[in-house]
Amino acid sequence: MIVAGIMSGTSLDGIDVAVVDCRASSYKMLGFHTEPYPRNVRQAILAVSNRVCHVAEVSRLNFLLPQLYAKAFQRTPGHRAAELIGCHGQTIYHEGGGKLPNTLQIGDGSVLAELTGVPVVSNFRPRDIAAGGQGAPLIPFVDYHLFRHARRGRVALNIGGIANITVIPPKAEPDKVIAFDTGPGNMVVDQLVAHATGGRETFDRDGRRAAKGTPDAGLLWSLLRHPYYRRRPPKSAGREQYGQEFVNRLLATGISTDDLIATATAFTALTIADQVRRFAESLTRADDLIVSGGGARNPQILGHLAAYLPHSRVTVSSEFGLDPDAKEAVGFAILAYQTWRRNPSNLPSATGARHAVVLGNLSL
Repeated sequence: MIVAGIMSGTSLDGIDVAVVDCRASSYKMLGFHTEPYPRNVRQAILAVSNRVCHVAEVSRLNFLLPQLYAKAFQRTPGHRAAELIGCHGQTIYHEGGGKLPNTLQIGDGSVLAELTGVPVVSNFRPRDIAAGGQGAPLIPFVDYHLFRHARRGRVALNIGGIANITVIPPKAEPDKVIAFDTGPGNMVVDQLVAHATGGRETFDRDGRRAAKGTPDAGLLWSLLRHPYYRRRPPKSAGREQYGQEFVNRLLATGISTDDLIATATAFTALTIADQVRRFAESLTRADDLIVSGGGARNPQILGHLAAYLPHSRVTVSSEFGLDPDAKEAVGFAILAYQTWRRNPSNLPSATGARHAVVLGNLSL
């Protein structure tokens, strides 16, 4: 079955679309396209993310985003063959823990199905939460099938707005896999770059700005003392932890912008390494750290990871035939395919759910 996966993540850098040939035991990407968000749309999403806002703004975006998704889909090589779309939507609030776990992704699947003429699976996270899970991370199901190895312990790392890992011991059965959000990915760095450039730039291309600064060791270690990093998985994070309020506290330190960007870059790598050592290595050797997401293209992050995890081979998912920018879009194509077949596709060992469930809403 040919399935398109559409992903727009917490980094808000744009819309990723992957067209995937899904089989019972294999997956092959046929086409990939990234469509940047128009600046005004990106600002509108930021304005409603984890803030008090008027419900009208959320409702309008809920109908506007499928129009942008449809255009991105129609510009993706191989889209005409697609028989199904899996669309994550745009997360504007996620609270995976607490007394009343909840999540909200906008970008209505019914509108997207109408615009494309293709059935859509959307709204993947609520069913896992209803079953007692965090609603995240969901991509570990895909990591497990793509990267499991008979002899090597592997950690699949995705560095998007938030960083998350999937820990896969050799010969692991699904219930032996753990996965969780380690902390910030590119989100904090992106916001600092946008602040420094007045919005002209939205990310640190090739880590150039971080390379000009020096990480502030005192700030690094004070940030690492947050109780989140000691909390055992399953756990999840989002813009509510690392959004504008977090960045404002960094700016209030008076540290120069370049040094703050260098510090935030090191902090991303340090929290990943800390969580690998603290939780992954108690389960298995981290022989391979397989990196995907936008952070895989930041040599400063990769360099820090290699230094902090000297016993792991740090590599990029392209070594395994998977474009690092495309992994999450490919992932939601695979998750949609499982939903279409009425197969569960959460990993309770990763999300904390009481049992495996079929994810998402289907719009025919």
